[in-house]
Amino acid sequence: MSVLVTGSIAIDQIMVFPDKFQNHILPDKIHTLNVAFMVPELKRVWGGTGANISYNLRCLDLDPILLGTVGHDFGAYADWMDQHGVRRDHIRVLEDCFTAQCFITTDLENNQITSFHSGAMDRAHEAPLDGVESEIRVGIVAPNGKRAMIEHATALKQRGIACVVDPGQGLPMFDGPELISLLDGASVYVVNDYEWALTLEKTGLDEDGVASRVGALVVTRGEQGSWLRRGAHEVGVRMDGDRDEIPTVTPDRVVDPTGCGDAFRSGILYALLNDLPLEQGARLGNLMGSLKVAQPGPQSIETDLAAIRERFARAYERPLD
Repeated sequence: MSVLVTGSIAIDQIMVFPDKFQNHILPDKIHTLNVAFMVPELKRVWGGTGANISYNLRCLDLDPILLGTVGHDFGAYADWMDQHGVRRDHIRVLEDCFTAQCFITTDLENNQITSFHSGAMDRAHEAPLDGVESEIRVGIVAPNGKRAMIEHATALKQRGIACVVDPGQGLPMFDGPELISLLDGASVYVVNDYEWALTLEKTGLDEDGVASRVGALVVTRGEQGSWLRRGAHEVGVRMDGDRDEIPTVTPDRVVDPTGCGDAFRSGILYALLNDLPLEQGARLGNLMGSLKVAQPGPQSIETDLAAIRERFARAYERPLD
């Protein structure tokens, strides 16, 4: 049985401007803005929600199937995946476009100017679930091209496969009825606290209304941990009362939050695949997030399942079953 990960595969180009943007932007000329920032520092980082989740699942000794699309510039990223054991036999290369890319320039006050080129991600529906012959136990629909998210979620539900819906930064693409259709029948609906508020606003539903449509709700809150709630049917959730508060794990240090949410999702998927209570998955997710935030870049945890089990037992005073 396999875990299917559908989501973006992207390259982040991170630049640092050794000054303040405000020193180079004239307020009275904002309507005719034409500025250039010299950036002596540039770093390329491998990312994308689908690829990040898959990387973290490899740390948990799982072999996920990553389903997505990339462009003709995928070569160096492909080498990285091969070095870290992330299978790419279901990644489709589109030779007429670029891999999705984010260009981020940060100044000395941590202000950012970001541009995102969706590239091959917009055609992620061209890598359909029908092309996966392996037996799938659980799948996640993470931020990706809109059409792909809708079609992958529909296909997983129709096949009776446990479907985790994680709209993430793709949530603004959906209007209320579209979002309801996306989460309706999901085994788990997982969002952060901001996305949870946006979900309620877009759908017009309250917490009970969303819970009635899914197996379980998971809402992450950064350093405040996460919470779970039973939905319409049990999906490995063992809790007392409507909610279960999951405490955070204090990281060794705080370096970079990028990809912490994706690390958390790997814990949820690990629990579902191994028939563990979802509460265990959320605890594991919090731990994975704490390991990620201590390292720069979204694919940076360097450990194995044995070490993670040991850290889990120390953090929660219980074994990871």
